[in-house]
Amino acid sequence: MDYIHTLMSDHVGLDRLLDAKVISVLIINILLILFSRRILKAVSHMNEQDSKFIFRLNIFRALNLLIIFAFGYYHVSEPVASKGWGLRLASVLVVLYLSYFSTYLLHYIIRLRYGKSREINGERQHIDTYNSRILNIFTTLLIFIMTLIAVVRILGFGSILEAGGVLGFIGVFLALTQSTWAPDILSGLIILNSGIVEAGDVIELGDDDCSIGTVHKTKVFHTEILNLTNNHRVMIKNSMLRDYKINNLSKFASAKGLRERLLFNIDYAAKEEKVREMFLAAFEDANESREIAIDFQYPPEIGVSDTGDYAVLWTVYYYTKDVRNIIKTRQQFRETILKTSKKLGISLATPQLHRLEEFISGERAAKNNK
Repeated sequence: MDYIHTLMSDHVGLDRLLDAKVISVLIINILLILFSRRILKAVSHMNEQDSKFIFRLNIFRALNLLIIFAFGYYHVSEPVASKGWGLRLASVLVVLYLSYFSTYLLHYIIRLRYGKSREINGERQHIDTYNSRILNIFTTLLIFIMTLIAVVRILGFGSILEAGGVLGFIGVFLALTQSTWAPDILSGLIILNSGIVEAGDVIELGDDDCSIGTVHKTKVFHTEILNLTNNHRVMIKNSMLRDYKINNLSKFASAKGLRERLLFNIDYAAKEEKVREMFLAAFEDANESREIAIDFQYPPEIGVSDTGDYAVLWTVYYYTKDVRNIIKTRQQFRETILKTSKKLGISLATPQLHRLEEFISGERAAKNNK
């Protein structure tokens, strides 16, 4: 009788312990659902309206709801001492949730400790560096292996042969697909280690003005760029990004800033002194307007770059530090030079075409007179 009474008391204590655990899990998950938006915003520093933030928030809440439903089902439908699929499903969900949350939290801590603090779009953020990305990959791999082993054990693959078969299948799958993801990971590490492309930098891919953009973030497999011309996001694979000619406009070669240039084809008939006077006058007008982002403490550098068959190629160099508005600065300064050229009677039209139009107009007038 004493043995039966002791056994029953042990079962009662086990029931109470399991009930306390279930209630604790439910309370913690409900609190995580209520404060999930604040937690993710504090950890990720992303805009709440961003689709990626909303996607992560939905995953975060969905996992919490699945855990609540699984534990509720197990507590109501399954016997406490059984080890049915209800308990296994709940255990797998808990392991997946903890691995996802711990990975996200560890990446945030590593970024704070080994990342770089930088101001992006007026907000202070911690961006990844080579060291932080290496540690992130290492922790992700470690947590993935631990999670995989735990899930395999929970699902009942207890023997070494069964567990080894599951792990071997995943290993073969990764080996067969390594040509797809491995180059992007290595290229991302090389980009971060070189420091030539960092979040917040304004870069120009090739020599096309339409390919100027701000680096939003360099991730494991790709880099996100905000195109400054069309104001849209561009995603480029890290391996493909290394094939481009990258001009980093944010990393100045001197304290003066970025040395920009504008090219103009001007007729040989225009005197050199008059052309220089035009560019200097346009520079003064731009200085007085106070709307063009040019560093006016450094005078413009004016010179002849080429003497072609039909026109002289003049180049005007100026300095600017506001590289985010580089396209707007080019447009405004060109417009100022155009207005000044009209005042001084210097044509910026291509001389060959201009003369051809005059010739055609003269021929038509002569025919009409006849």
